[in-house]
Amino acid sequence: MELTARIAALIEPSLLSMGFLLVRVRFGGARRPTLQIMAERPDGTMSVEDCAEVSRAVSAILDVEDPITSEYVLEVSSPGIDRPLMKLEDYRRFGGYEAKIETVLPVEGRKRYRGRIRGVEGEDILVEVDGTLYRLPFSLIGEARLVLTDDLIEASLKGALPPPGVDDEDEDEDENTAAPGGDAAATSQDLR
Repeated sequence: MELTARIAALIEPSLLSMGFLLVRVRFGGARRPTLQIMAERPDGTMSVEDCAEVSRAVSAILDVEDPITSEYVLEVSSPGIDRPLMKLEDYRRFGGYEAKIETVLPVEGRKRYRGRIRGVEGEDILVEVDGTLYRLPFSLIGEARLVLTDDLIEASLKGALPPPGVDDEDEDEDENTAAPGGDAAATSQDLR
């Protein structure tokens, strides 16, 4: 099992019991390896205090399970307004908003797309780029995130972004703010 998938499997049950949804686990960096955990509450919010609470819980689990044998920095954050799109549900939730999507293999002769999410059909993401509708197999998406646009910012400020689990056609990196729909981050100060 891939390291990030193993870590997600280790921490997700505890996060769920604490009232948080796991958004993403990422590990990388050669000089200063960092384990990044993105999480949020079911209403889409995440305060600095929430990040600290998740950080303490994740640290305790990883200290016992020890999936990473070298030193690393633990970083816990909200997904932020220009959040990564990790699940099919994310594309449904943020339909109508602009996203940057990169596929692992070319689809219709290209790997990079920047356009409006137009929905999900089966296991395919529909994205409109310059008036052309592309059908991207979810299994081929390597990286995807929302683009910070005026309409995304406006929806966030109005509290109009749909919370996780809401199948809506409308549209949430890390600093120390703690408002609904805002960004929050806490980084452990010690190396693991």
